[in-house]
Order: sequence, then C-alpha cells, then structure tokens
Amino acid sequence: MSVFHRTALGQTGDYFAYEGRSEPFAEDIASQAEVIQYDAAKKIGSALVAKRVFDVVVASVALALTFPIMLAAALAVRLDSRGSTFFKQERIGINKRREERRRASVAVDSNVRLGTDRRKDINAGKPFMIYKFRTMVKDAEKGVPKLACENDPRITRVGRFMRKTRIDEIPQFINVIRGDMSFIGPRPERSFYINQVEREIPEFTMRLMVKPGITGLAQVENGYTKTISEMKGKLFYDLKYIANLSLTQEIRILFKTVYVVVTGKGAC
Repeated sequence: MSVFHRTALGQTGDYFAYEGRSEPFAEDIASQAEVIQYDAAKKIGSALVAKRVFDVVVASVALALTFPIMLAAALAVRLDSRGSTFFKQERIGINKRREERRRASVAVDSNVRLGTDRRKDINAGKPFMIYKFRTMVKDAEKGVPKLACENDPRITRVGRFMRKTRIDEIPQFINVIRGDMSFIGPRPERSFYINQVEREIPEFTMRLMVKPGITGLAQVENGYTKTISEMKGKLFYDLKYIANLSLTQEIRILFKTVYVVVTGKGAC
C-alpha cells in the first residue's frame, strides 16, 4: 500500500502528500515525477517568468539590508582562521534544454514507468560558481567530495555560528541577481552527488527543471543534507515544490525560512 495520496490543489494541480515516513518509496517518487512531466511541466514556463521578477526584487532588497552583516561576517572569517573570506564551488543549475525536449516529445502511456528511458532523456544542468562565506578550515576537502556532518571538525568556530544563522548563504544573493539561482528552489548540488543519486533514482535530475535556490521546501523541512540517503529523501519535497510552483508557495516558503533562521532549525 502506497504511503502517498493525491490531494486536489485547484489551479496548482495535484501532488502526492507524504505521510509519516523518513524516506518515500521509489515507485511513489516515480509517480510524482510523472505528475510533473505530464501535468505541471507545461505550467512551469510561465511561472518562471513571475518567479524571476520575485527573485530580483527579494534578492536586491535582501542584499542591501544585509550589507552591514556581510562586512562583519567577512571580518570575522578572516580573523578566525587562515584562508579566503569567500568560498566558491561549481554547482549544477537549471537544465534549459528540457523545454525544447518537452515541445518535441510525444505522449507516453502514464501507466508505464519511464525507468531507463527517462534516464536517457536527461541532460546535465548548466554549471555555475556558487558563492558563500567560508565556514570550514582551509583546504577542508581533499580528494573525494565529503558532505558536512554533525560536529564536523572541519567547521570553524565562526563557521558554525554562520551555518546556524545561515549568514554564510548571504553571498548567494549575488548568484540570484546574476540569474544562476533563484531565491527559492531545490538545493544546488555538485555533479558528483547528482550522478551518484541519479544511478539509483533517475528522477533525481528532474530537480533541474527549475533553478536551484538559497532556500526551498526541502531545506526548511529537513535542514542541511548530511548524507546521500537524506539527499534521496529530500527529492520528495523538491518534486512537490516543482509540481506546485506558484507565487503563493514562494511567499509561504519565504516566511518559513525566516522561522528556520530565527530558531536555527536543521543547522549543521
């Protein structure tokens, strides 16, 4: 018996509500992905136009208001440990080629799971450089990429405070204004992790249908991703967000983000 059920949302379409499990079943994620592919996908284009206006306005205001905090944070990082003030790293952004493929695609029986066929249809999103305040010691990551974990010894004293308050994310407002990211969207991931998860869950790269965000539904519900398993679990919230893309949802997540920042929920 599936732990998901459909819930009518009027003009925003249907989505699968997630009930009482730490991880969704693979077949339920596949079903939700199909809702997006055949139901919500055609609405995404117009929603992204309004979303871009929202992004620029909110990011510009936020950047102006937080400028004094940025100056203080930059000074604190330099005084606390050796290394650069800012941290930059390549992440994967929106896959704009999906729109062209949708227009050229033909209908597929919705009762048939796409499986490996969907895997073949997916191209990598657009790489971009993400900007943050440095929260770890210099050269914290050598060799294979490693996610931050609870009580991670690589995190500096100032870095731990900035992660708890999300101050380290403030430079990403620049990414939003540049058009690399949205204020709200799925967490921006590295290709290394995207490729790892996509081998088990082909639907994972459907997150690239929209720009990644500084905050998002998955981020406010589950906080930082500390393991690959958590990354898989968050996919449910990312697909739910995309299926119900709307200005109302953006505002709701924005207010939830304020609560998360004030309480420090989900910090690592």
